[in-house]
Amino acid sequence: MSEQSRGTGRIRGTGSRRRKPTRRHRAKVIAAWTVAGVVVVGGAGLGYAYMALDGNLSSIDIDAKLGTDRPDDVDDGSQDILVLGSDSRSGDNGKYGQDEGAARSDTAMVVHVDKGHKSASVVSIPRDTLIERPACESDTTGDRVPAEQRAMFNTAYEVGGPACAVKTVESMSGIRMDHYLEVDFTGFKKLIDELGGVEITTKTAIDDSKSHLDLEPGTHTLNGEESLGLVRTRKSVGDGSDLGRIQLQQAFIKALMDQTKSVGVFSSPKKLYGLADAATKAVTTDSGLGSVKKLTGFANGLKGLGADNVHMVTLPVEYDPADPNRVLPQEKAGRQVWAALKNDRPIPASATEKSAGDKGDADKVVE
Repeated sequence: MSEQSRGTGRIRGTGSRRRKPTRRHRAKVIAAWTVAGVVVVGGAGLGYAYMALDGNLSSIDIDAKLGTDRPDDVDDGSQDILVLGSDSRSGDNGKYGQDEGAARSDTAMVVHVDKGHKSASVVSIPRDTLIERPACESDTTGDRVPAEQRAMFNTAYEVGGPACAVKTVESMSGIRMDHYLEVDFTGFKKLIDELGGVEITTKTAIDDSKSHLDLEPGTHTLNGEESLGLVRTRKSVGDGSDLGRIQLQQAFIKALMDQTKSVGVFSSPKKLYGLADAATKAVTTDSGLGSVKKLTGFANGLKGLGADNVHMVTLPVEYDPADPNRVLPQEKAGRQVWAALKNDRPIPASATEKSAGDKGDADKVVE
């Protein structure tokens, strides 16, 4: 999400939702961007608004773009979702930096929901991970984009858009993505504001001029602007790298999930509609989730998920000996991570214990 993704950035040292009121009146959450994280509320009592909310949604037919050259579609009840945060600086996002011609996916998470829909594993992929990017088709021009060795992960979205990002993740993991969700800066802020903010407790002060966040130690209810600042913060975490920022993003998503359990949205139809309106405007989805009805069905299948049964890790990586501003996947450990998801099992702790991604030290900054 920052100017550091523009190829010269440092990684070391810089660096649906729909409503369905339940008897307990709790909003349910899908772990989505980061930032997302996308909040999905179900729609009983707001059927009249479906058409308006459907008009908010943007969707992409990933299946049509990628064709049959993909991993097998395993129909065992589990779900694998690629969640991206786009860093486009166009429009209202311009205040966060100059748009240098294309957006990149500075936040990327693979969310695996187990076949019982009772737990989930989330694997964050560092944006500066050097990978073998497969050939793909540009979303904007339709031209073929050739494969590239040692390409930064977040360039897949830049050169080919969502379908190329999905194809790259599938190539890395060997896992077919069932769905795609993307959130941008402005939509993220509005969604948090509609929720009434998210409570975060900081153990140390955060003062990051790049993310425009200045917090004293203590408990804070962050509004949308401040929440965006937190998930963009690097300077106050560990060695100042993107790896620390990923840990902050994961901590924020956990707090967001906890927050949605206590927000009394169903006591106010206006607030409920405002949440749904912000949520549907905040995301771009694959065509399989491209309507309020489809999002509602998807969300209803995730009711059992809560922050306590979502396990978040960073893809095991190590600093590139040829360029300390980049990281390389740890092949053996990475295979363990992807195999766990593919076989619907918990990710073993041994897979990440030697990863540079565990050195972000975000746990020393936020609770």
